[in-house]
Amino acid sequence: MITTEYAPGSPCWLDLGAPDVPAAAAFYGAVLGWEYESMGESEDFEGGMFKKNGKIVAGLGKLTEEGARSAWMLYYCVTDADATTQAVQQAGGTVRVAPMDLDEWGRMAQFSDPLGGQFAVWQPGTNRGMELVDQPGSLSWVELYTSDAAAAKEFYGGLFGWQFSDMPLPGGGGTYTLITPAGLPEERMHGGLMELGKENLSLANGHPYWHPVFAVDDCDAAVARVRENGGSVQMGPEDAEGVGRLAVCLDPANADFVVLTPAEG
Repeated sequence: MITTEYAPGSPCWLDLGAPDVPAAAAFYGAVLGWEYESMGESEDFEGGMFKKNGKIVAGLGKLTEEGARSAWMLYYCVTDADATTQAVQQAGGTVRVAPMDLDEWGRMAQFSDPLGGQFAVWQPGTNRGMELVDQPGSLSWVELYTSDAAAAKEFYGGLFGWQFSDMPLPGGGGTYTLITPAGLPEERMHGGLMELGKENLSLANGHPYWHPVFAVDDCDAAVARVRENGGSVQMGPEDAEGVGRLAVCLDPANADFVVLTPAEG
């Protein structure tokens, strides 16, 4: 489970780069019950924070990178963003955004793994990260779709010290790898990764990509709201034994995310 006790290597923040900030704010407000709080608009900046029950759950900003797709960016907690940057480069990854301070809030950097999967890190200052997690309308899991699971485990395991455990998918659907932060018990498991053929990674032109899983009270109702508000559904809703009922969705700008009603127990 994801908690707000952000251990090194655990997901601590996420933000969405959207071509139309007001439209994205309206969509996620309708689907997940988020309130959007603008941090201002200018020629160089447009964005703000999503809140649920008054607590920050994510960020939203204008997509400005030429040729980039609209997508959620996941950030992992680190103690030293500069040292992590060096480790990324030594392991064959690339730096997309060099380490930079965001006032007194913290220090961030963005990267691509050796196969092109994009992710980011956050070195906390006064802001440790999301204020609400693992509750309806907030982040409850993270997931990597990759063309090479072994290479992904080698890279991220070396970078963050993640612990991995494999489980077979039902019906011979391959292997799903569970991720737990270094040195923590399995109940602190925060995500998974799965190998897919490049033809199934078309959202990112064949490259790997991370996406968020948001907890919801009623998966089917959330899917209905996705469709009613201009989004679409790639898979589901369907039941996953021991996990819950889930669906893989796209917002109107084709940013992918999952909604999940966790299994009871």
